[in-house]
Amino acid sequence: MARYTDPVCRLCRREGMKLFLKGDRCYSEKCSIESRQYAPGQHGQNRAKVSEYGAQLREKQKVKRLYGVLERQFRRYFALASRKQGITGEVLLQLLERRFDNMVYRFGFGASRAEARQLVLHCHFKVNGKKVSVPSYLLRVGDVVTLQEASQKNAKIIANVTTAEGRGVPNWLELDKEKFVGKVKAFPARNELTLPINENLIVELYSR
Repeated sequence: MARYTDPVCRLCRREGMKLFLKGDRCYSEKCSIESRQYAPGQHGQNRAKVSEYGAQLREKQKVKRLYGVLERQFRRYFALASRKQGITGEVLLQLLERRFDNMVYRFGFGASRAEARQLVLHCHFKVNGKKVSVPSYLLRVGDVVTLQEASQKNAKIIANVTTAEGRGVPNWLELDKEKFVGKVKAFPARNELTLPINENLIVELYSR
């Protein structure tokens, strides 16, 4: 299973914003974008003019890196979104939000999406009472995510849930932190996704 394994802080610097790829570090002064607010590499501090295509490409790369998916998989999500009813860009973001690893992160069980992905792969969770170990599994409205009983004593997961209280659980989700049970109440509306994403640029890119 292909995945990005190189340093991730450089990805935030390349996109010029925090992508929250390293958990608690992203909320501290140790975050690299706080001290080096320019792109990585030899020419990172050069301010070249960005073309229309360049802006579209950067937006696509930003969203890919934010949700931890690679190009081929991202294209499949876009193709699926374009076949569904609704605004393609918004449907695309909904599909990415419905990923199992993203939901685990949103519930607060993982400090980052990468950590949530690892927890899913290691079979720490059940969906509607059945073990699911596929990070790309798409949850539906009404699905219930339960932390395995043996994992409820995991110190890292407990710490993650406690820390995530300050971040809060999105309105479309419901969490019982005492029982380590989360439920999908609805799919997120576009105005509930607060990160600065212009999904229209991605639609324009793939419509070329």
